[in-house]
Amino acid sequence: MNPVARVDGVTWTDPTCPVARTLDLVGDRWSLLIVRDAMDGARSFTDFQQRTGVARNILTDRLRRLVERGLLKRETAISGRRQVYVLTDAGRDLFTVIVALRQWGERNTFADGEARSVLVGESGRPLARLSPTDSHGDHVDIDSTTVLRDD
Repeated sequence: MNPVARVDGVTWTDPTCPVARTLDLVGDRWSLLIVRDAMDGARSFTDFQQRTGVARNILTDRLRRLVERGLLKRETAISGRRQVYVLTDAGRDLFTVIVALRQWGERNTFADGEARSVLVGESGRPLARLSPTDSHGDHVDIDSTTVLRDD
């Protein structure tokens, strides 16, 4: 494995690994929190800053990178006076990742009875626990999967 490779103008830590490529794009705390907040309706620079508490210079950098990497796009607000950020299809496709992180956090980072936010569907009910399945719908886990590499 080449520890760092440049492909299509992007520096990939591990060019053949989808997990590494994803982390190269959104693997820092602020990027994922920005994506989370965009999924929850944040659109403006001020929205993101108020929700995350991130410093302006870091927020500017992360928004720029998320736009460059195709996860957000800039649009003119309805008022025509400012730019807003909107998730692209690739950004929206991170929904399952955000839900998986949320569910892991619910199980592993809170004490019993500790206050927390809850993600609910249109019905008002919490989402079912995500569980990976193979292409036939059979549940899989770490003991029943293998990574095949193109070498």
